[in-house]
Amino acid sequence: MTLERLDAQSVARRAAAEIAPGSVVAVSGAWAVAAADLVPEEKGVWFLRAGGTLSDLPINAADAGAALRGGHVDLSILTAAQVDSHGSFAGYHAADYPGPQGHAGLVDLASGARRVIAALPHIREDGTPNVVSALSFPQDGARCVDTIITDVAVFRVADDGLILTEVAPGWSAEEVRAITGAPVSVSPNLRDMDFDLPPGRPPSKVYADGPGAIADLPDGATVFIDGFGGPGGMAHYLLVSLRDRGSRNLTIVSNTAGIARVVSFGTPPGRTAIDHSVLVENGQVAKAIASFPVSPSVSRPSEFELAYRRGEVDLELVPQGTLAERLRAGGAGIEAFYTPTGAGTLIAEGKESRVIDGREYILEHGLRADFALIRAHQADTRGNLVYRGTSRNFNAVMAPAARVTVVEVDEIVQPGELDPEAVVTPGIFVQRIVRRPDGFTGYE
Repeated sequence: MTLERLDAQSVARRAAAEIAPGSVVAVSGAWAVAAADLVPEEKGVWFLRAGGTLSDLPINAADAGAALRGGHVDLSILTAAQVDSHGSFAGYHAADYPGPQGHAGLVDLASGARRVIAALPHIREDGTPNVVSALSFPQDGARCVDTIITDVAVFRVADDGLILTEVAPGWSAEEVRAITGAPVSVSPNLRDMDFDLPPGRPPSKVYADGPGAIADLPDGATVFIDGFGGPGGMAHYLLVSLRDRGSRNLTIVSNTAGIARVVSFGTPPGRTAIDHSVLVENGQVAKAIASFPVSPSVSRPSEFELAYRRGEVDLELVPQGTLAERLRAGGAGIEAFYTPTGAGTLIAEGKESRVIDGREYILEHGLRADFALIRAHQADTRGNLVYRGTSRNFNAVMAPAARVTVVEVDEIVQPGELDPEAVVTPGIFVQRIVRRPDGFTGYE
C-alpha cells in the first residue's frame, strides 16, 4: 500500500498551528505564505516578509531587516529545499539558484527570529530525501532551524540530532525513518500531526493608567526618555508616574538630562516644565547618557548639572547625531558602528578607532534599554503610533530599542482608524499604551 503524503495546504495548516496570538511572524516561500493566510485576523498576528509589508502597514525592506536583526520577530516560517540534522537549511530556490543569490531575504529570516521553522516536501520527485545529514546545496542559514515540518512528519532539531515528534496520519516512525536521509530518534510522546490553531487572542496593550503601565520598572533599569530644548515630545505623565514609583539607581538615556525646566522654552508664565529633573531631584538617577546634559545658561543650572557637580551622578556625553544612530542601531540589532564624529576629541578617549579611506573613525556601540517611556499623539490598540511635532524627535528611534516600550498618547483608536501612511512606529515595537489623563499638562 502506498502511503499518502499530506498536501501543501495541510502542511501549511500544521505550520500555522505554531503561530501564537499576537506574535510577530516572518514568512517566505509558498508554503509559509499559505500558513499566514490561514490565521484569522482576530488572532492579532503581525506578518512580515523580507521585502517589507507588516500586516496591513507599509514597511520597507530596510526596516523589515532591522526588525529581524533587532530581535523583534518571534517566529520565521520559511519554505526550504533541504534541512540537515543540525538545523542548517538551503532555501526553496536552491535547485535553480544555489546559494544566497537566489533569495537573500531568506538569510535575514534565518538570522533574526527567536524561532525558525522550515517547511518542505520530505522527498523530491526522484525519491531523494530533503531531510539529510549534510546539505548538498549551499546553505542559506547555519544551525538556525528549530522545527522541521514536512508532508509526512514533524521533527525537533536538538543538539545531538533530529527527534521525530509527529507523524502524518497513517504513517509510522519506521516508515518516516526509511525515507529520511539523517539519523532520527523517536520522541517517547510521538503522536499524529496536530492541525489545530492555538486558541485565544493577544493580551490588551492598553493600560488604565501610568502607574500600572510601569509597575514593574525595577531599580537599576536603563530607561529611554525623549527630550529636546522645550517640554514638547516628552512623556510627562509617565515621568511623574516613574517619580512616584520611586525606582532608583536608574540610567537615563536622552537627548537632554532635563533642561526644559531651566530653558522655559514654550512654558507658560508661572509654570514649571516637567522633565527629567523630577527624577534627578528625587534621587532616582545614577547616570545619564545624553547630548545636552547641562543648561545653556551658566546662571540657571539644571538639576542634573548640580547633582553632577556634587558627584552624585555619572555622565556619558554623546554627540546628538551619534546618540540618534546608537539608538537606531540598538533597535536594529547592530552591535557597533564606526563614525568620524568625535574623532580626535575627548569623545574618542578610551574608544577603538581605525582609519578608513584616510579618515579616522571611532567605534560606537548600539544602545538598548529595559524600558522606553515615549510620547505620541495617537495609538491604535495594536500599538501603531502617529506622532505630532517634536514628539517625533527621538521617540521613534527609541521605541524599537527597548525591551518594554510604554507610550503615552492623547488618543487611543481602534485598528483601521489610523491612516497607514501616517504610522511612523509599527505596533510590534510597542508593548504598553496609556492615555494621558484629561486636563494633564506638561507643567507643574
